[in-house]
Amino acid sequence: MSGRPARAALYVGGLLGPFGAGVVSSMLPELSASFGVSPGTAASSLTAYLLPFALVMLVSGTYGARWGPVRTIRIAYAGYVLAAALAALAPWFWLFQVTRGLQGVANAFTTPLLLTKLAAITPADRLGRALGAFGALQALGQTSAPLVGGLAAEGDWRWAFAGIAVVALVLAASPLPPDDPGAERESRLRDAWRPVVLWAGGVVFLAWACLAGLPFLVAFRVDDLFALTPGVRGLVLTAYGIAGFVAARLVGAASDRFGPRVALAAGLLLGAAAMASIGLFPSLPAVTVAWAVGGVCGQLVLVGINATVLAGEGNGRSGAISVVTALRFLGMSASPAVFTALYHTSPALSFLVAAGVLAATVPLLALRPRSEDAA
Repeated sequence: MSGRPARAALYVGGLLGPFGAGVVSSMLPELSASFGVSPGTAASSLTAYLLPFALVMLVSGTYGARWGPVRTIRIAYAGYVLAAALAALAPWFWLFQVTRGLQGVANAFTTPLLLTKLAAITPADRLGRALGAFGALQALGQTSAPLVGGLAAEGDWRWAFAGIAVVALVLAASPLPPDDPGAERESRLRDAWRPVVLWAGGVVFLAWACLAGLPFLVAFRVDDLFALTPGVRGLVLTAYGIAGFVAARLVGAASDRFGPRVALAAGLLLGAAAMASIGLFPSLPAVTVAWAVGGVCGQLVLVGINATVLAGEGNGRSGAISVVTALRFLGMSASPAVFTALYHTSPALSFLVAAGVLAATVPLLALRPRSEDAA
């Protein structure tokens, strides 16, 4: 078993990715004005982070396990420091986009390895709780990102990236559980592509595209309906992460007790209701509450998927969680491209389509491969 500081470093490391990805979601108008680009082009800064992050993560878990998780994680944090600092200084939008991509690549070599290390030091009957705690820190990152980004945008959005660089520097120097010398050093890429991994990846791709990937859409909605300031807009968006943070441990305990599949079904169905509510009820309290419910649903999906993939032993576990996480964020990165044009056609319809996809994903839970195929 690892010491408490090392375990805490695993949890806190989960904060960086969601924070770095989502920090731009409430500063899009300011990025647009600063770089002289359209709001739609500014929104592509979300995809610029998430797409490289997701694509590299298709292989990063396997290669990171081969190279040594601790070494890989520390190098990735150092890369994140440099990329975030460059983002704070970038004078051109194209260079800012490059730094976003580099942040995503660095993050691809931390998230799956942190999750695998956490699973390795956690008893099987408490895995859901541990993943819930990890999810809580991810929710905290997602919660604080739009708030910090919005507050920074009221002064200078560049300060947000200076802060990210400092956080990554602290994480690079933090203790981590030591590597098992023989663990997964012989992992192969094909070990990660098992039936249960592909099933889990497909489910979470759809869920993240239509739920956790929509803060930009909610930002558009509240801005159009209520003309909020950047700071207040960011505060509304934090409802998702706050609710996810508060509920994460309870969600983990529920997954341990009732099973990951029940957690997944509940998350998808309640998430569908929440997204439909945002589209149908043009009320700030209603939108805020529905977005908060979405945060709880995101935790149900995340814990259910991760528990399914990590509840095994042997080679390929790092690669498997890496592939599933990659597909999760590929879904998230697809959201702006899929939903922005639909939103401009009909704001309500964009949220109803997201709700319909979430509800239609529930039958896929019955197609889960048998447990012996699990990673």
